[in-house]
Amino acid sequence: MPNGCVTVFGSSRVLPDEAAYRDAFQLGRLLVEAGYTLCTGGYAGVMEAVSRGAVEAGGRAIGVTVTSWAARIRPNQWVSEEIATADLIQRISRMIAADAYVAMPGGLGTLGEVALTWNLFQTESIPRRPFVLVGREWREMLECLPAAVRIEPRDLDLVRLVDAVDEVVPAIRAAGPGLPAAP
Repeated sequence: MPNGCVTVFGSSRVLPDEAAYRDAFQLGRLLVEAGYTLCTGGYAGVMEAVSRGAVEAGGRAIGVTVTSWAARIRPNQWVSEEIATADLIQRISRMIAADAYVAMPGGLGTLGEVALTWNLFQTESIPRRPFVLVGREWREMLECLPAAVRIEPRDLDLVRLVDAVDEVVPAIRAAGPGLPAAP
């Protein structure tokens, strides 16, 4: 795809009848319509919804899975291409090899993926790329974060907060390839 690959992080516990699932589905559709390939962790919840939206819009959904989890969890049916990794660290490493990142609300796994990606930008371990956090949950967390951990305004400049999925593609495009997202 001409615009590259976007990794989407999000909860595995979101169900199809929830608004978060519908939002993730719409996000998958919007990203594919903008010319992106999707990458997710490949399992249920947000990962399934965004993959389904992408595939139903005629795009591809790459799912990065963990082989040691295969006995208890399977990739969702919308994964177009599965990349199986040996462990969680390799999985996250593969997911971070993208052109942009989007984080929907999630749990500890999503928080870990967001924190690691953000820290890799902060330490200049990987090139800065568009990184969009979607929803009030991220906004609330970022508002209280400086009271809990040592964080500086320049660290906050590494991510872009948006309220809704229809703001994601414009936020990615505003950042441009290899540029930091606009605050």
